[in-house]
Amino acid sequence: MDRGGCQMNGGGGGGGDGGGSGPDRHGMITLEDLESFSEDQLSDSGNGSLEEEGETMEEDEDPNRQLHYWQDVARGHQVEVSQEMAEPIQQLTSNNQGRSHREHIPFTLLARKEKCGELLYEKRHYEKGHWACITMREDTYEQSICYGFMRIMRYICEQNSFGDYLGMTLPIVTVVRTDENHSVISNDVTVAYYLPTNHQAQPPPPHDNEIVLEIWPATVVYTRAFTGPTNEVTIINQINAMAELLDSPGECVNNSFIVAGYTNPAHSNRQNEIWFLERH
Repeated sequence: MDRGGCQMNGGGGGGGDGGGSGPDRHGMITLEDLESFSEDQLSDSGNGSLEEEGETMEEDEDPNRQLHYWQDVARGHQVEVSQEMAEPIQQLTSNNQGRSHREHIPFTLLARKEKCGELLYEKRHYEKGHWACITMREDTYEQSICYGFMRIMRYICEQNSFGDYLGMTLPIVTVVRTDENHSVISNDVTVAYYLPTNHQAQPPPPHDNEIVLEIWPATVVYTRAFTGPTNEVTIINQINAMAELLDSPGECVNNSFIVAGYTNPAHSNRQNEIWFLERH
């Protein structure tokens, strides 16, 4: 990973032929939230997966209804959702003319480590690919990912040279950087979106000049699933827990890690992964 930028240069990026798919202030509103939630879905009793939510999602006739809902949710997290987000929210909550399928980032499963029937972590290989990423520097991790996701979301929803909705991929990832002792997370947080297969060969340039299109090299990651919210405390805890499980943690990049999100944070059982990147 380019420790000062967006790229994976030493490890790298869930769904694949070896193992299938993986599971603007304070708080966290992700692309997944804005895409898949409606007011009626708050009472759903499912597991919160995007696939499950997508099956029950209906198009809302009022373009401002979703915006007002998300503004109400955001206030609880001290996040401002501006009026200009109304159209992107509506696009991600609609069927988008049959293009609402969520593509999982392909990978090859190399190995699994288990103990007493419990999966401790997986080792995966990801091919090189185009990613759209933006690095934010807000006061907190939650603020950075909120504002970063909002801007990536607008890129997906027509603010690109094609003027078209690009489609969703999972997971949405954030690159976090820590100190040597894994006790503090840097304010620099990179939010990254994998371009869908049909846009990999020629990704459309974004209108936002702070969103960068990069080719992330093929890489190997060690990944461990965890549930619940993602913030500075939980991320540090997950990094340290993963480091203890690895047989040779020194083979991985020591100060850059990835948090992959597959479901939205409104569910108490949110599905995430922590990724360690293997050094080249």
